[in-house]
Amino acid sequence: MITNQIIQTSIDELKAITKTDLFVYDLLGEQVAGTCEKTDLQLGLVRDFANSPADSQVIGKHHLLKIYDEGELLYVLVAMGFSDDTYMVGKIAVSQIQNLVIAYKERIDRNSFFQNLILDNMLLVDVYNRAKKLHIEVNAPRVVFLIEAKGEKDGMVTELLKGMFSAQAGDYVTAVDENNVILIKSVEAEVSGKELEGVAETIVDMVSAEAMINVRVSLGTLVGELKDISKSYKEAKMAMEVGKIFYAEKSVAAYHSLGIGRLIYQLPANLCKIFIEEIFGDNVPSELDDETLNTLNKFFENNLNVSETARQLYVHRNTLVYRIERIQESTGLNLRTFDDALTFKIAMMVANYMKYLEEEEI
Repeated sequence: MITNQIIQTSIDELKAITKTDLFVYDLLGEQVAGTCEKTDLQLGLVRDFANSPADSQVIGKHHLLKIYDEGELLYVLVAMGFSDDTYMVGKIAVSQIQNLVIAYKERIDRNSFFQNLILDNMLLVDVYNRAKKLHIEVNAPRVVFLIEAKGEKDGMVTELLKGMFSAQAGDYVTAVDENNVILIKSVEAEVSGKELEGVAETIVDMVSAEAMINVRVSLGTLVGELKDISKSYKEAKMAMEVGKIFYAEKSVAAYHSLGIGRLIYQLPANLCKIFIEEIFGDNVPSELDDETLNTLNKFFENNLNVSETARQLYVHRNTLVYRIERIQESTGLNLRTFDDALTFKIAMMVANYMKYLEEEEI
């Protein structure tokens, strides 16, 4: 149901234009909203009018009109004044509030529709029937973005996204739970993965700048039909998990570019355990300090080039070599060779996955 505050705002705006006082009552005769403190109209007369078959009535300077929603009586509106225009102002107010009720209900229905759609809680025939009723295009290219905003300000993120992406453009924003918001974005059929990642990066930057909140964004693949939105949502959800496990330093994770993290994520836990034991034995480097992690990341980014890595880290070449040799002593892997470097990188990703599984079990 539409809130009393929305009704109050609506009649306040009308009074500012028409200089006519307006009041809205529920069917029990209780005042819902009003442009001044009170009216001298007896509440019993409002109740009697609500129960009468008439759609309008004049009692002294009070013009009473009924507000309906699909034939169901919702409120009684009272326009106060002796002017010939008072009745017309009342009719305008009734029309405006009825349109607000329809728009608000449609918004709630759309939220419910998309939430049930992404969770596969609807039959295929219901998807098409409700989409037609809600004026949602069935065959249109769309992508699901999942925005994780942990904390008490998640409502702010939802409102900010609704300001960035409008339903008029075919975009829909809805909250899944207290931490996650979904954007179902309408896109061009030939949109590239890079362009979609650009949209995700824009969301991260805008939320950070406007709401001072750090969010993670993941996205699924493009789907052409409304019924496949749940598929894109599941992909975005998987991308979010894979991103947090293997690419924690990145704020955007796209399903189409998860790399080796996708493979490891789908491996059985016992197979991962065997692999870790095979590579490290009893010397699993479960926790590496920030300096070592930063060194390794730069070393891999520069394709095992010691000189370039040392230059970017602002350290002497011998210092870098010493750090690499320390890892070799503890693991038996020479990171300056391609095979050992690849083995170490995959092993560390698997170790991170094992740690994630252990935390999930707690």
